[in-house]
Amino acid sequence: MGEPRGATVAFPSAEAIGSAAAAQASGENFPVALRLLPGRYRRRLEAVYGFARAVDDMGDEAPPGERARLLDALEADLGRLYQFQDPALREEPAGDPVLSRASVPPGPPQAGPQIGVVRALAPVVGACAIPQQAFADRIRANRQDQVVSRYPRFSDLVGYCRLSANPVGRIVLHVFGAATPERMILSDRVCTALQLAEHWQDVAEDFQAGRIYLPAEDLERFGVAESDLAAATAGPQLRALMAFEVERARQLLDEGAPLVDCVALKKCVPAD
Repeated sequence: MGEPRGATVAFPSAEAIGSAAAAQASGENFPVALRLLPGRYRRRLEAVYGFARAVDDMGDEAPPGERARLLDALEADLGRLYQFQDPALREEPAGDPVLSRASVPPGPPQAGPQIGVVRALAPVVGACAIPQQAFADRIRANRQDQVVSRYPRFSDLVGYCRLSANPVGRIVLHVFGAATPERMILSDRVCTALQLAEHWQDVAEDFQAGRIYLPAEDLERFGVAESDLAAATAGPQLRALMAFEVERARQLLDEGAPLVDCVALKKCVPAD
């Protein structure tokens, strides 16, 4: 039975999605691993994870026509959070207005953030001096997903990873008090490699969702048509392409591997 004519369809709010994401995140495997950490680090990472999950749910699971509105609301609330932080932590002006439409909330200053997953970040941001840019870039990556479904060059894909994956590693370094320029460079390589690996294992699933992360220049180079990505069995050209892309990811991961040596867990995580 359909909706009555003239009925108003209730769309989820940013607060509702954020609350659901935080609740769901608390039951997943990642928070289970956090139990090995001292309480203050566990609480900080849980707050970060709840925010990241909310961003992804707004960008991937919400009704398509509502995603931009929800992401804008979340970014505006993030801006309200940083109005009360050290000005040095606030977001740098973005060069692309399409990818940054709501980083500064309109109108007079508000009392503070309104969305639960953003409010939960307040003590983390204050204690760990996490720049706004890292959280805002995660939102922009999801906003980019709404308008970009193909990547012409590998450098374009790496640029997407810079928004989607790299901020996560930088945030974690700040949480553990280990953020230095050198470590962030290494972390970026590791995070980009892991994001690429995720894309390469989800090629068929992403294609069904209308997205192709394999660079168009590489598809052409290896003689792979987009329709080949839907085949039940990968042909030799696609297998060669995937081997090439996997090796790229492996090289980036190897380049970032020294991060393990320069960030010793026992040094970064003192007991409570």
